[in-house]
Amino acid sequence: MVEKYVTVELTTGLQARPAAQFVQKANSYTSDLFIEKDGKRINAKSIMGLMSLAIASGEEILVIADGNDEEKALKELLSFVSES
Repeated sequence: MVEKYVTVELTTGLQARPAAQFVQKANSYTSDLFIEKDGKRINAKSIMGLMSLAIASGEEILVIADGNDEEKALKELLSFVSES
């Protein structure tokens, strides 16, 4: 299992279209993927879970990956939310 904190730099945060793109990327991996914010952990492959966190630009989240492709998954998802 690998995990890392990242500050969301997307101008719209992880809302609507960026959230859908994030979930689509997450679903391309076999690893279990989670996002944690304010003590709440959700499945990163769930659009409803991700939307429930209401992640705004500038907020810090914890991205967790556990599985065969965890390193690659974590790297791509961190890169996605770090793009401004």
